[in-house]
Amino acid sequence: MKTLVLTRADVEQVSTMELAVAAVERAFAGFGRGEASMPPKVYLPIEDHDGDFRAMPARLGNSAGIKWVNVHAQNRKRYGLPTVMAVYILNDPANAFPLAVMDGTLLTALRTGAAGAVASKYLAKSDAKTVSFIGCGVQANTLHGAHQVILDGFESLAYDRNVATAQRFADRVGARVVSLEDAARADIVCTATPSRTPFVQAEWIRSGAHINAMGADAPGKQELSTKTLNRAAVYIDDIHQATASRGGNSSETGRGRDHPVRLDGPGGSRRVVGACDLRNREVPIDRTRDRSRRHRLAGQRLGQARERVADR
Repeated sequence: MKTLVLTRADVEQVSTMELAVAAVERAFAGFGRGEASMPPKVYLPIEDHDGDFRAMPARLGNSAGIKWVNVHAQNRKRYGLPTVMAVYILNDPANAFPLAVMDGTLLTALRTGAAGAVASKYLAKSDAKTVSFIGCGVQANTLHGAHQVILDGFESLAYDRNVATAQRFADRVGARVVSLEDAARADIVCTATPSRTPFVQAEWIRSGAHINAMGADAPGKQELSTKTLNRAAVYIDDIHQATASRGGNSSETGRGRDHPVRLDGPGGSRRVVGACDLRNREVPIDRTRDRSRRHRLAGQRLGQARERVADR
């Protein structure tokens, strides 16, 4: 047997947003049916360099593997390197043979964007007309591309603290640069920032809106105010992952920055999104927030990408 070594260019040749969205949707459904195993990610803080590493194992069907990924917020400024970089090892679960060692940076961006779009597909209003992107870095591009897969058409709104960054993103995808408050009033709100200070206020969110809060993926990070969370129906994919060493946005675990978020009660329910939810569009919805970025069952998509490279 031979281990494939796939560079970013290799992965880029065979990965499409359509493939990513379809694979993540199947992975959510498989996880909801109990067909997958996904232990909570393990964090290795690198506080002296403003970063951390995460080890993220998962198994689904005939694929098993682990992603080793970093988040170093100052990488671009200090070293000219991406904030997020990753390597993925894909194994045969039957005999543990390493089928592939591949660049995981692009896969991470595609999977996160696809997870947000799958959440929007099933949790947002079916007549959503506007999608906003708060934080216009790499992740905003894949969130936008993934929503193009699941929506027939929408107006894109862009906000970033750096106006030039917002404008570059807007020029690239055909969005309109708006204020933070106007971005928060969209039908679907996508936040992808490393913020440690909550900036999305409850009074800005319109009734029936859906929020994909993707940025607070480590302890100390928080994008949404605790009031926003308390007034929302929060949908999560895995309660164990949601309550294991999470950031401020997962203050639904009771570690809110300004005061604790309720785990239950009116407007503060927490539901685990599973296979049944994926088949049912009639989910109760007011203001909803998605925690699906934690869903990292990428095995199907990685296996498909590996097979497509092997065929070439």
